[in-house]
Amino acid sequence: MTSTRVSAEPARSPGVAELLRLSDEFTFSLYPAESCYLLDVSELERPGVTVFVGRDEEGAALGMAALVQKHDGGAELKRMFVHPDARGRGLAGGLLTAVEAAAVRAGVTTLQLETGPLQHAAIALYEGRGYTRIPNFGDYVGDPHSVCYAKDL
Repeated sequence: MTSTRVSAEPARSPGVAELLRLSDEFTFSLYPAESCYLLDVSELERPGVTVFVGRDEEGAALGMAALVQKHDGGAELKRMFVHPDARGRGLAGGLLTAVEAAAVRAGVTTLQLETGPLQHAAIALYEGRGYTRIPNFGDYVGDPHSVCYAKDL
């Protein structure tokens, strides 16, 4: 098994655009467009957003996640995605660990996220890492294609 490393990187780092494209394709294959809350690369470059990229030993981008800090002291996990060829290697857990650690360093006390009800592997990961289901928040309120979680850090 090839080892991977996760680090914070600029949103326009090599390979990130392809991960975003694949993530978009995957999400739009499962849910209607109005239920897809995907940040684009320019939104990932905003202040308060940290992008994490998982790479293999050769430097190929295999997965990503973003920490989006909110003005209320909380934060949201966005754009968590692992390339289909890299799934099952623990990379999603590594990305989640990196996001949580960065959130703690930033003084975030609660990390929230939204996913879709058809994303069973993601839900299993989040629940296994201590996230609990919460009422939909923000733009997700009233969307039957959204399920929201939170974890106190």
